[in-house]
Amino acid sequence: MDKIFIHNLHVEGILGVHPYEQNTPRPILISTVITTDITQAAEDDDILKTISYSTLSKDISKFVKATHYFTIEALIEALAKDILKKDRVEEVWLRIEKPGAVADAEAVGIEITRHKGH
Repeated sequence: MDKIFIHNLHVEGILGVHPYEQNTPRPILISTVITTDITQAAEDDDILKTISYSTLSKDISKFVKATHYFTIEALIEALAKDILKKDRVEEVWLRIEKPGAVADAEAVGIEITRHKGH
């Protein structure tokens, strides 16, 4: 299988347990690797036969901006389920990071891998 990736997509969203995090969108970094088969798209040079990373980036941003979660755990699971609904996606690896959430750490976050049908 082949992989399509997005590294450190910057999104502003409501994520966190503190009142200030629930009232003001804050920076969130999202990275993903999508497992798919690009063979037909490559043979035909046809964007419609693959997963467009541009469209995927827009879909992720839209999802995060439209949701509000207290925990990264809830956001990452919901986002993984949303991505797995897309045609041609077999597996998704996600990393969500909150820059500056913990003193003296550049970022904190979670990584998961989920498969279609699980």
